[in-house]
Amino acid sequence: MRKLLRVLKWILVIIPPVIIFVLVIDDLEFEATIFTFLYSIILLVLGTRWIIRELKLVNQLKKEKKATELLHLKSQVSPHFFFNTLNNLYGLVEKDSKKAQELILKLSEMMRYSIYEGEKSFVPIKQEVTYLKNFIELHEMRYHKKVDISFLTEILSEETRLMPLLFILLVENAFKHGVENLRENAYVHMKLKSTEHEILFEIENNFDLEDQKTEQGIGLTNLKRRLELMYPNKHSLDLMQKDDTYKAQLILHII
Repeated sequence: MRKLLRVLKWILVIIPPVIIFVLVIDDLEFEATIFTFLYSIILLVLGTRWIIRELKLVNQLKKEKKATELLHLKSQVSPHFFFNTLNNLYGLVEKDSKKAQELILKLSEMMRYSIYEGEKSFVPIKQEVTYLKNFIELHEMRYHKKVDISFLTEILSEETRLMPLLFILLVENAFKHGVENLRENAYVHMKLKSTEHEILFEIENNFDLEDQKTEQGIGLTNLKRRLELMYPNKHSLDLMQKDDTYKAQLILHII
């Protein structure tokens, strides 16, 4: 088939100019003009089709590259939380087997969400809320100290769709760099608000100034890249620090 197309291509390139040349030599100028006009139209049509096909191919390659990069970025969502939780559950099994069973179910649901729902481009916001609540509850059971944790939600429609696993990095950072390093008065306050046109997520936590790190981790770089790919010019991420307080605000423009 390819050989046939190649032969036809050469015929189209060589034969018509020869015909035009012969017509001109024979003083058949009118016929040569008509034939040249028709030949030009054919070349224009074929050229346009070729350009369209190449543009579609380039666009498809860009989409595939984007999908591949997103999948790679999603796979980098830190698994350390799951390992830490399993270690805590191991010690809880003998002390309180009923509570351990409940937490194992929550952990199982979180792992299922990360693996299966996390591969999707978009999920309902209610699933993301459930995932975050399970994460918070599992984290609370790890601490033997009082921590002020709040998660307020104001959602217009639970079926509003967004990219999965966008907020978890900000929540993980709040616990990892805040709660875990403070002996007392630790807090994490979260707010998720969804309207018809945008989704707002805010999180604020305090931290120990002596343990402050100035360098940006791979997690935030990962998050920023995912936002650029899925919400180009349709998002804003603000990270603010004042004394021993850290606040992150992420806004997604969904329409």
